[in-house]
Amino acid sequence: MFFVELTALAIVSLALLSIFWSTITLGISPMPTSRKVKQEVLTLIPGDLDGEVQELGAGWGTLAWAVASRFPRARVIGWERSPFPFLFCRLRLLIQPRENLTIRFGDFHRADLKHAHLVLTYLWTGAMLRLGPKFDAELPDGALVISHTFAWRGRDPELTHTTADLYRTPVYRYRITRP
Repeated sequence: MFFVELTALAIVSLALLSIFWSTITLGISPMPTSRKVKQEVLTLIPGDLDGEVQELGAGWGTLAWAVASRFPRARVIGWERSPFPFLFCRLRLLIQPRENLTIRFGDFHRADLKHAHLVLTYLWTGAMLRLGPKFDAELPDGALVISHTFAWRGRDPELTHTTADLYRTPVYRYRITRP
């Protein structure tokens, strides 16, 4: 029995250390999207969505699973760099498989967005500013960027919704337009 308890303690300690390390190195902790915010995000996605969806910073997979389930013709790719949430998502894929969902470990700044119809983010303001040039360079005309909580500074959203939650969380939808 002692071995089982020691193993469980080691796993929990490694998980906490992984989250702590990721929070320090990435500047933000992996936070799940609340149920109400998830529902608000889903209302901003066109009902006929198909094609590629990239979630940058998939965390625990809350949005990735919801989008993959609601839009079965879409190909959803979730990027996560924090080891423990990534492993959680991979395990979840074994338990709750979605044929149209892939979870990738790595830096989403290296993601190829040239074929993305939609990009989902729950990233702090600095990350959104850093991603702006990548969105401009890679996303095709008409592609959508949906961000909750944090706006894409310097850009006017096409739509802004306020979630009916305790924090009145804003959800922004931007459309890439080429001159």
